[in-house]
Amino acid sequence: MDTLFVRRLTRLNCFVLALFAAWIGLSSVSTQAAEPDLVEGKWYGTVGFPEDRVEIGFEIKRNEKQELVLSLFQPVMNFYGLQVPGILKKEGDTFVNDDYRLSVKLVDGKLEGTYFPFKAPISLQRTKQLPAETPVPDFPKGPGPRWRAKLGSALYAPAAVRDGVVYLGTGGGYFHALSLTDGSFRWTFSAGRPIHGEALTTADHVFFVCDNGFLFKLDRRTGKEVWRYDLGDAQATRILTHQVVDNGGEFDFDLSAPKPLLWEGVLYVGSGDGSLHAVNATDGKRIWRFEGKGKIRTDAVTDGTRLFVGSWDGLVFGVDRASGKELWRKETYGPVTGPPQLIENKLMVGNRNGLLAALEPATGKTLWRMLFWGSAVESSPVPAGDGLFYIGSSDLRRVSLIDSKDGRVLWRTDVYGWSWPRPLVTEKYVIAGAIGVEPYVIRHFGSLSALDRKTGKIAWRWPMPEWPGSFTNGFAATPVVEGKTIVVGGLDGTLYAFPLE
Repeated sequence: MDTLFVRRLTRLNCFVLALFAAWIGLSSVSTQAAEPDLVEGKWYGTVGFPEDRVEIGFEIKRNEKQELVLSLFQPVMNFYGLQVPGILKKEGDTFVNDDYRLSVKLVDGKLEGTYFPFKAPISLQRTKQLPAETPVPDFPKGPGPRWRAKLGSALYAPAAVRDGVVYLGTGGGYFHALSLTDGSFRWTFSAGRPIHGEALTTADHVFFVCDNGFLFKLDRRTGKEVWRYDLGDAQATRILTHQVVDNGGEFDFDLSAPKPLLWEGVLYVGSGDGSLHAVNATDGKRIWRFEGKGKIRTDAVTDGTRLFVGSWDGLVFGVDRASGKELWRKETYGPVTGPPQLIENKLMVGNRNGLLAALEPATGKTLWRMLFWGSAVESSPVPAGDGLFYIGSSDLRRVSLIDSKDGRVLWRTDVYGWSWPRPLVTEKYVIAGAIGVEPYVIRHFGSLSALDRKTGKIAWRWPMPEWPGSFTNGFAATPVVEGKTIVVGGLDGTLYAFPLE
């Protein structure tokens, strides 16, 4: 196992726990010498609140210093023997690991207590065997691609489809219009720098943002430029993943860009310099500019009166749509990398430090919050009806169906890779893209899966062919559907069209 990624994961877990512990005011627990003979061995049980209770286990043993240490077995997080930071010490009749926020005591032969910053209840009993990772099941591979179009560079932006034409920007700086029927090219526009955001289409035009700092308006039929608006973020940088892992530096995984929002003739779009812009869609003139903090890589959403947007400095803003005045801001303590979503008059927001929260749109007040067991929430929610929503995750590897009322998890399905893209919801399926990564402490494979909407059961799973020597593969872009065709861009620079059924 690559020690670089073990260190990164350990550092991430500690960072997440420290942030949320500070947020909710948890205090450190004083410790004394442990009594290893009481708790050494294998333990397995459940952890979490009733809305989201999962299986968990620990192996407790002594290290070379005769201190008690923990190995974590948590299938929902795909950990099978992960060495937990810190040691297990004893205070009175309680055993405590400060680094991982575990506090348990022996009660009638069981270990009972709390775990994680939110002090989730945990109950463990002795076991002879802890779970081990199993092979990926041999799912049906589905219909396979109907056609493929090689576009030459990684595709991070979701496609936009209108009137039988696919509109898509690439990591190589080109914006293409292709036939939905067979993937043939209609026209190509050279934007100059990478394009990471989904385009907005209207009857006559297409709008998109580019890393050269401009919001573009093109004629939809010819690809000719109508105007460009300067968002002021040409100096905002990205450090994308690449094939060099050892001594390759830290990636920022900055993969997305905002899709412009059009409302009553005005375009609303964020910028990499932390600002939010209101632009006249006809002539490209500025109406107002809101000064935030941190990169705004997420789409703006609106309830008609207010705009909502998240930023990389962990803030979510409520902004007056007419004037651009700030109404409220909410600190989430982690980069907001996926667009917020309004569901049943709740603003659903996730962040990279593993938080998913429901906020009150008028004030930003927290209505409920939950942790994705240490996994980043890179995906964004998609309404499922009746107040429910689907959402992907990162190291959790799961697509989840959650009730917006209280955060109750109805089902979770393992898609065997980073499910960063926003799920696509069709009448029958939830279509989920996944990113593969190697080397890494957790096993991930790139794929496109179709899940039954009601049960989460995988109907088919098309695995992306692996690329030896590449750190990531699969699908980082959100899939879209038009008629009976699913369109999704791959990190291999190929645009794929799958039959819906």
